[in-house]
This record gives sequence, C-alpha cells and structure tokens, in this order.
Amino acid sequence: MKRFIPFVKSGPTVSVVRMQGTIAAGTRGTLSDSSLNTLLEKAFRRGKPDAVALEINSPGGSPVQSSLIGARIRRLSQETKVPVYAFVEDVAASGGYWIASAADEIYADPSSILGSVGVISAGFGAHVFLQRQGIERRVHTAGKSKSMLDPFRPENEEDVARLNRLLGQLHETFITHVKDRRGDKLADNPDLFTGEIWVGQGAVDVGLADHVGHLVPAMKERFGDKVTFRRYEQRRPFLARFGARLTGDALGAIEERAEFARYGL
Repeated sequence: MKRFIPFVKSGPTVSVVRMQGTIAAGTRGTLSDSSLNTLLEKAFRRGKPDAVALEINSPGGSPVQSSLIGARIRRLSQETKVPVYAFVEDVAASGGYWIASAADEIYADPSSILGSVGVISAGFGAHVFLQRQGIERRVHTAGKSKSMLDPFRPENEEDVARLNRLLGQLHETFITHVKDRRGDKLADNPDLFTGEIWVGQGAVDVGLADHVGHLVPAMKERFGDKVTFRRYEQRRPFLARFGARLTGDALGAIEERAEFARYGL
C-alpha cells in the first residue's frame, strides 16, 4: 500500500548570472551574445526561478554585442515572466550599462561607476613615421571609401565627417535604448547622454540606477530570508585554467585591462 506524501513547496529561488569583462565578439572580449546565450537560457528556464539577478562588472565594448545581449535578456524575461535585477559591482559603463539597463531594476554599490552613454572610436596615425623611415604605403581599392581612416595615411575631412555620422547614429541608438528602458526615472540632466559617468548614489539621483544595495540582502528583502541562489558563470577555457593563454587571448586581456583602466580600476 502506497503512503500518501503531501506536496511540499520549495522556497523562492533567484538565478544569478555573472557578467565580468569587456564585450566583444569572438575571443577579443569576455562577454558576447554567443558566449552567454546558453547561460541565460538556463538561468531563466531551469527550475522556474522567481527572479534573475545579473552581477555586472563591465567597462563596455561592442555596441552590437551589447544590444544582442540586452535584447536576449528582455526576450527571455518576457517569455518566462521572470523579473530581472542588475547589480553593478565596480563598473557598468557604456555597453556594460546597456546590459544593466535591460534589467527591470538596477542596484549599485556606493562606489560603483555607471553611465558613459556615448560612443568612442580610437585609432592611431603612423604616416609621419613611415615617411621618416622611407617607407611608401601602397593601397589599391575599388570604391573610394574602402580605405577610410587608413592609419598609415593622413586624415582627411571627408573620412572624419563620415565617421562622425556613424558615431552619431550609434549614439542615438544607445540613447533611445536607455530612454525606452528607464523612461520617467531619468532626470532632466544635460550631461546624461554626453558620456559622463556617475558614482553610486549619484547614479540613482540622475535615474541611471534605482537603489544603492547588494545582491543577497536586496533579494532577501524582496523574497524573504529563505530565498536560495542558483549561480551561473562562464567556464574558462581548458588551457586558461592552468594559466596558459593563446596570443589572441593575451591581446584580449590587454585590451580588457586598458578598458577597466579608463575608469581607474
């Protein structure tokens, strides 16, 4: 004879997804849509969580990858009806803030850096060096714009104007995303979309964040002391676990370090 075992409901669960590093496709960045898609799918769908919490520590990177990641987060949240909370650690700037703003609410540490809603393009010019070394640069193209902003040739006004148009279009896309996500929370501040950054409570004051607080106490306050956390993190490549890195990974690490250094980190 089978004994009746009453159904015991488990306590609330929060899936925690860690997002650490720069944003770029392939091996150049730590975070990309392809590297996070499986992780995010599991976080939203496995075990029917009550919420997904994003631990974000990113100085930004590719606008396209940032957009793809943010769109995936929103799509999964809507499909599963699971709310999303972002918790900023050292920095969520530029593309890092794009991802954070995909959350329903944003929390920051008192010393977290947020914002940098802008677009940047950086390069170098080596044409003078080549001339001094007696080196002649030879480039042949079909299409006058194929060699735009060639670092081994002098800048010209037409190329710079074309680049400024592209940067302006990307900037408008970024601004539209932040306005759509943050809405009336945003303050009427002329510096909000200039690439300016804010720290902790300052980010809350201008509407880029909702609260100053940390993940565990914030989630316990919202879901109760019996809430459990299920963590999802990217696995490091096999060789990297033993300190071995390929050349591409090493260059990516240098670029990542430089991006964090822009914010004094």
